[in-house]
Amino acid sequence: MNTQTKPKELEIVNPQGTDAEMLALLQAETFKYFQKEINLQNGLIADKTEPGSPSSIAAVGLGITSYIAAVERGLMSRADAVKRTLAVLRFFRFSKQGTEVDASGYKGFYYHFLDMNTGKRAWECELSTIDTAILIAGILTVGNYFTGENKEEKEIRQLSEELYLRVDWQWALNGGITLTHGWTPESGFLPFRWDMGYSEAIILYVLAIGSPAFPIDAAGYRQWTATFNWKNIYDIECIYAGPLFIHQMSHIWLDFRGINDDLNRKFGIDYFENSRRATCIQQKYAKENPLGYGHYGENGWGFTASDGPGPCTVLVDGIEREFYNYTARGIPYGPDDGTISPWAVVASLPFEPGVVLKTIRHAIEKLDLKKYSDYGFDSSFNPTFPHKGANPNGWISPWQFGLNQGPVIIMIENFQSALIWKTIKKSPHIINGLRRAGFSGGWLDNVELGIRNQESGIGIAI
Repeated sequence: MNTQTKPKELEIVNPQGTDAEMLALLQAETFKYFQKEINLQNGLIADKTEPGSPSSIAAVGLGITSYIAAVERGLMSRADAVKRTLAVLRFFRFSKQGTEVDASGYKGFYYHFLDMNTGKRAWECELSTIDTAILIAGILTVGNYFTGENKEEKEIRQLSEELYLRVDWQWALNGGITLTHGWTPESGFLPFRWDMGYSEAIILYVLAIGSPAFPIDAAGYRQWTATFNWKNIYDIECIYAGPLFIHQMSHIWLDFRGINDDLNRKFGIDYFENSRRATCIQQKYAKENPLGYGHYGENGWGFTASDGPGPCTVLVDGIEREFYNYTARGIPYGPDDGTISPWAVVASLPFEPGVVLKTIRHAIEKLDLKKYSDYGFDSSFNPTFPHKGANPNGWISPWQFGLNQGPVIIMIENFQSALIWKTIKKSPHIINGLRRAGFSGGWLDNVELGIRNQESGIGIAI
């Protein structure tokens, strides 16, 4: 028997290692979702881990974007990434587009959910403009990443361009100047538009305005942004949105550091700084904990669209509490039912790394929020809900979601290398969309300078 003891100086005090090691492990564990929750024949990625789940086209957009981070980090071979990317791009290019109720899409848009096997519309869902935008953002990203001269990577670039050019953004206006939320073959256009209040739709408008084939007028974007609310919350001024994902989703692809549209110039901050402030407000709300929920505090925050333990009303310690299922939780005005989403914390990493890194470490070391998960963090947990599962720290969602997993992988990568931001900046369509929407300054001006200098034979590093 070996009676030697480990020297004290070699003891692993922190099982996660350095911050960089902790993030690398979390990124690798999370990426397994996109390796396993996929139909390899058509490349479609499941919305969530629940058996029988359809594919979410937004999860596909996030998944293929994650592939390039995985290639760079050695989590996936370039050949495998090319194969999976081609499978899904070919599916979208050649799947049925039409007014039939079982088509995959129409006018270049796609239904929110598609059957994992057939690729046909699932659940009588809507043809979704925002989810199509998230898908197209991913498609443009891979089209600008795979620059090889072999036939496979050439085909990726070709399909990426075709799929973007096919989207008829003008049709989605339905006679107005702002984009509708979507359409169904049974009822036509949905009654809602992206026209009121700050939301995740910046990426939608940039893509629509920048389209060479079906561009929309930037007046709709300006009309929409004019409705954004400027609020002072906990002595922090910001463009307000309650759920954290709104402050993150467009940032997954678009680097807003130092670039400003008309609204940014009016308020004096860019959207990146605004998201930093929103992250700080989330933490301050949790520390104040006005509703008295369990485990809120300096390292207990992350309020966003997520799964929850409801719907139900339960008496907890003499207080009648209402709990929700999947809903967009927001602060400080609600809804708030005590549910915390660790993935939303990670997706704020580029904005406020000091705050986020401490919270990630706390979630791993103190709350065991990876211990019972197949793919990185549990999607959400609620320490106030009285009925707990395997984790004694609170109710845990039984499912993980592609919409949660993608931002974790991508925003870790943007924090470490800005890879996704750098890749999408190569797209002339994105540059045109941003500039037509009124953005200027920072790296966007440098891109213009680079183009002019390239045309005159002068080299410049962007």
